[in-house]
Amino acid sequence: MHKFDDLRKKYPNFIYDSYTLEVMDNELIITYKFIIENLEVFEPCIKIPLNNFAINLNDSFLKKVVFNLGMVEVVSYLKCTCSKNVIIRAGFLNEEQINFFKKLYYNGLGEFLYLNKIDITIDELFDITCEVKEEDGIIPSYEGKGNLIAIGGGKDSCVSLELLKDEHTNNTCFIINPKKVTLDCAKAANYNENSIIGITRILDKKIISMNEKGFLNGHTPFSAIVAFSSYLTAYIYNKENIVLSNENSANEATVIGTAINHQYSKSIEFENDFRDYVNKFLINKINYFSLLRPLTEFQIGMLFSKYKKYHQIFKSCNPGSKKEPWCWCNKCAKCLFVYTILSPFLYKDDLVKIFGADLFEDKELLDTFIELLGYGKTKPFDCVGSFKEVRYAVSLLISKLDGKLPYLLQYYKDNYELELNVDYKTLYEDNNNVPNDYQEKIRKELVRCAK
Repeated sequence: MHKFDDLRKKYPNFIYDSYTLEVMDNELIITYKFIIENLEVFEPCIKIPLNNFAINLNDSFLKKVVFNLGMVEVVSYLKCTCSKNVIIRAGFLNEEQINFFKKLYYNGLGEFLYLNKIDITIDELFDITCEVKEEDGIIPSYEGKGNLIAIGGGKDSCVSLELLKDEHTNNTCFIINPKKVTLDCAKAANYNENSIIGITRILDKKIISMNEKGFLNGHTPFSAIVAFSSYLTAYIYNKENIVLSNENSANEATVIGTAINHQYSKSIEFENDFRDYVNKFLINKINYFSLLRPLTEFQIGMLFSKYKKYHQIFKSCNPGSKKEPWCWCNKCAKCLFVYTILSPFLYKDDLVKIFGADLFEDKELLDTFIELLGYGKTKPFDCVGSFKEVRYAVSLLISKLDGKLPYLLQYYKDNYELELNVDYKTLYEDNNNVPNDYQEKIRKELVRCAK
């Protein structure tokens, strides 16, 4: 913790100073101003297309949502010094709101703290103080219609698009920093440019320079950015529902025996906290939920295996997303996980067509494979499924194959027992926020695809 302590001592104050709004070329442009006192000023930007929607920049509620989105953007810059004092000058937060963000920062930075060997409690990490007095705000009359469906380019959001395809005329796709893959997934589901909202999130490049100079760096809760930015977009576009595609497996801890979770802001805990927060402090007429929360990654893989029109389009690999075009690197935990969870349904020819190789033959992936199975010290720091369903998928595939097994499957058979005592096709998590009529769609599709 030596660097952590030194940075906090040298730069004790982080200031969320202000934000500006302007409309230019049919875009709402939001620019935030964050200050690490005696070090740097950051001015990240978010651009939301308006498509001829009239936006009143004097709308006090719009400003309140913009301010709250800034509270999550803060984390990407605050983490580099972990300044103890977080001073809010851009808007008002009461004590309960401050506690919401303290919890989000602490749990959302759980992986960051672990990998940087920072041992600290939630109360010790940040002191958040607000220097703005509360103002009377007007709660707008609001009656939304239809779904805003977040699209990330992976199999999960493709499954959500298929589950809600009969409501196509009321659906709009939501994408942060659109890439060809995300746009192609939406287009494969028959959405066009008029039903796709692509917002642009621009990091201040100075944070990249600071990372290169050795300031603290690591994972931040990106899905919390998705939550608040989709909420703002839903308000602008008058949507009733914000539909995420986070599954039940996202609740599992990454570091075994702890609460540290790479996917914290995809968890049901954050989803419930966010729903409570916006219902209490914003408006309660925009319904934020994950459509796939009742399902495991195994079930999502089963459903996705039937949707062949996406198979040559979708991508989930983070290293591959940094290349043009987006590709599967075939070396990371996410690639191996997606390959594994689809394998009971698509192995071998169909999977090799998607990935370009049989990942089960790659001996260099053994350590990653062991971590995915739950036999390492940690789960891979990536968005991957639970240990038990990975072991189930591998066991199910081994039980189906005749003859010589590929390297990783043979390793499993030689070292572990097959785990087939739970039928993951029939599981259903009732702890979810999915509307009842949508749950019925999910149950029917599970029955259809399990045949």
